[in-house]
Amino acid sequence: RSDAGETMAWSESVDTLLANKDGLAAFWTFLKSEFSEENVEFWLACEDFKKTKSSTKIALKAQKIYSDFIQADAPKEINIDFHTKNDISQNISEPTLSCFDDAQRLIYSLMAKDSFPRFLRSEVYKELVKKHQDRNQKRWLPFL
Repeated sequence: RSDAGETMAWSESVDTLLANKDGLAAFWTFLKSEFSEENVEFWLACEDFKKTKSSTKIALKAQKIYSDFIQADAPKEINIDFHTKNDISQNISEPTLSCFDDAQRLIYSLMAKDSFPRFLRSEVYKELVKKHQDRNQKRWLPFL
């Protein structure tokens, strides 16, 4: 796919956006401008956590995610309901690879319904699409 086509494809779904390195970077920059980058950081931390093989690392990574995003007054505290937060708090001493699944789903849903549509309307996204379209025109119309 061309750069412009790829950039346009990000609008198809949050999954398409998050799966693309440049799309993810653009979305992260946008969230940072809205002071809500902790959502995508949490989502990425959970994706990484689910690939963890060693039980020692599972415990360490779970504790880090918990202290960074879940516990009260965490530096990057995410906005999840009490019930979900409480479940994680009760199970954090013996974490499993699925212990953050509910919280990750909530944050994904929040990004999909709230941040993602705003990102698509943002100047950040519009500028990227325009830049790629301009670059493509120059590539295909060198005689202009």
